[in-house]
Amino acid sequence: MDLGLAGKVVLITGGSGSIGGHLARAFAAEGASVAVTYHRNEPGAYRVAEDVRALGGKATTVRYDLTDRGSIHAAFDAVATEWGGVDVVIVNASAIPGTKVHPVAFEDVPVEEWQPFLRADVEGSFHTVQAALPWMKKQGWGRIVFISANIVQRGAAGDEAFVASKMALHGLSRTLATELAPQGILVNVVAPGPTVTRGFLARVPEEFGKDLAGKSPEQIKRALNKGRPAGHISTPDDIAGLVLYFASTVNGNVTGSVVHVAGGN
Repeated sequence: MDLGLAGKVVLITGGSGSIGGHLARAFAAEGASVAVTYHRNEPGAYRVAEDVRALGGKATTVRYDLTDRGSIHAAFDAVATEWGGVDVVIVNASAIPGTKVHPVAFEDVPVEEWQPFLRADVEGSFHTVQAALPWMKKQGWGRIVFISANIVQRGAAGDEAFVASKMALHGLSRTLATELAPQGILVNVVAPGPTVTRGFLARVPEEFGKDLAGKSPEQIKRALNKGRPAGHISTPDDIAGLVLYFASTVNGNVTGSVVHVAGGN
């Protein structure tokens, strides 16, 4: 099926990371021009951009600081200068590594561990959408996809800041969907569950149980697959397929939705 993404300009926040890089390659395979943003991982962004070009897409890299409104607007201006505008925005980046709230009682969570999530995930998303909308409104077409997380539906002790910031995107998406649909701009949320990436597998012993320490990636995946209705945790391909649909011209009437990619959990 032709998704109508050839020639579309796609900006992916957090494009140098595992999920963001995979999404960039997926859009490249559809013939899109991809702006790969990064905060600190410039070499990673360059590698992803090279992969995009190898797959037949166009690529550029641009620095993007979720906590800096000026950086965000400058990134959109740079992409628009190169390619004339922005058609699709994937809001994938999240709080910087190392800001995970410790598993302590909520009243003991330091404010300096709470604020980075809200600044990056909520305020950063606010500035990102504001920067994108003039281009989308001008052409009467656009797609915005927020990457959230399945965990926000049930909560997680010790992850209050992450859960609160990601859940805020659900409300923002629903409200934007109502406001922007008459102008041809559709807004949706993809909420992955645990997803097999190198970084995730490295964190598994700490986050899912020390009994997995020292296990091989395959052993860890088999352990995590147990008890899941679909029989396995998600892969980046599972996420990319849904994101591509939401971002495509094939999607003509789905907006304001939150879809979980978590194998039935």
